[in-house]
Amino acid sequence: MIVMKFGGSSVANGECIRRAAEIVQARLERKPVLVLSAMGDTTDHILAAAEKALHDGPHTVEPSLELITDIHLRALRDLKLAKSVPEHIRPLLAELASLLAGISLIRELTGKTRDFLVSFGERLSVRVFEMYLQSIGMNARACDAWEAGLLSDADFTQAELLDECYQSVPAAITPLVDAGVLPVVTGFIAKCRDGSITTLGRGGSDLTATFIAAACRAEEVQIWKDVDGIMTYDPRIIKTALPVSAISYEEAAELAFFGAQVLHPQAMLPCGKTGTPVIIKNSYKPSAAGTKISGHADGAPVRALASRSDVTLIDIVSVRMLGASGFLGEVFAAFARHKISVDMVATSEVSVSITLSSDNDLSLIKKELSRIANIEVKTKKAIVTIVCNIEKSSQILERAFGVCAKLGVQVQMISQGASKVNISFIVNDTQSEDVVRALHKEFFPPPQAH
Repeated sequence: MIVMKFGGSSVANGECIRRAAEIVQARLERKPVLVLSAMGDTTDHILAAAEKALHDGPHTVEPSLELITDIHLRALRDLKLAKSVPEHIRPLLAELASLLAGISLIRELTGKTRDFLVSFGERLSVRVFEMYLQSIGMNARACDAWEAGLLSDADFTQAELLDECYQSVPAAITPLVDAGVLPVVTGFIAKCRDGSITTLGRGGSDLTATFIAAACRAEEVQIWKDVDGIMTYDPRIIKTALPVSAISYEEAAELAFFGAQVLHPQAMLPCGKTGTPVIIKNSYKPSAAGTKISGHADGAPVRALASRSDVTLIDIVSVRMLGASGFLGEVFAAFARHKISVDMVATSEVSVSITLSSDNDLSLIKKELSRIANIEVKTKKAIVTIVCNIEKSSQILERAFGVCAKLGVQVQMISQGASKVNISFIVNDTQSEDVVRALHKEFFPPPQAH
């Protein structure tokens, strides 16, 4: 068995669905299980419809629903499957309309309601794809995530799959595959014990795919996107960025955490436990080699670069740290109480510097920490990350800091991760793109023209 996940851009319209189906058809002998995201911008449209219903009232529901319906109906017409909404899809759209109407009347949108709302994107996507696969002779069956055994906790908008799914998923999926059925499973969503629909947070469809693969002991997971794989940097910014042929789970997770958009860090966890390879492929160029993510990958000392802007740097200075036990525990307990996630940490004898996302409200924690230390908050910073072989860190740091020196850029904090696969440092937001471009040229020089 293999698991094949197709992102929203890979199933955005009729043409994309036809292309994705050809990719699946070429791999039928490998017994694929499919995981789909919502089609194109459907989720964004659904959330926009909810905002309109919430703030502008009931009269906005019908125009919003028409826009969402049109995305799927256009695809059905392009694929010559239907000229009007099919009977088995109509109840989903009616349910969505009722939910939007309810939001417009009570003027409230809770996390639980939001999860129920956005689930319609994936549920509609798998039914359209199922229809097309059946029309070209495949024995496909659309499965909502809970029918595939995916159960989660009740942490709405960022639910986590339960450990019992390692038994319930193969119990649901394996009999279908053994019977020659091609399951088409909704990504991103699940149900908690009381039957409420949940979502798995950003990158949730990738997590659905890797979890199914790990639970069913699949041969591999193929994540089909609109890029050639993991790149040395975002090709939209650096045109000379190169595909990375092989990378480890840990390296891929670090890249994702520090800004690369190809995979979410959590998606690596299930396959990392079982050693199931993850292949990132381009649905627009199926013959491209892509990137293989596995337990270990040899190669160049520097794998890739990543960056994250809009970062806040906090310096916490106190002589109480000198030889004192429990000071750091006190600091991090404060962040835990305020539910603020810390990204990077660097410490000295009397200070600790940390970074976090700038969308956090720091007024309360700053007041609390000011009782035990001097606090300085610096905004508009960026994290630049070099995912690399730490055994070569001295050489890599020498070259990286040489690049920064040439640019006249001051490095304000550095962290060599405990993961042993990354070196990250802080610069001003306005300098980060210049730094990344220069680092990319240093570590991945463009081929010389003859």
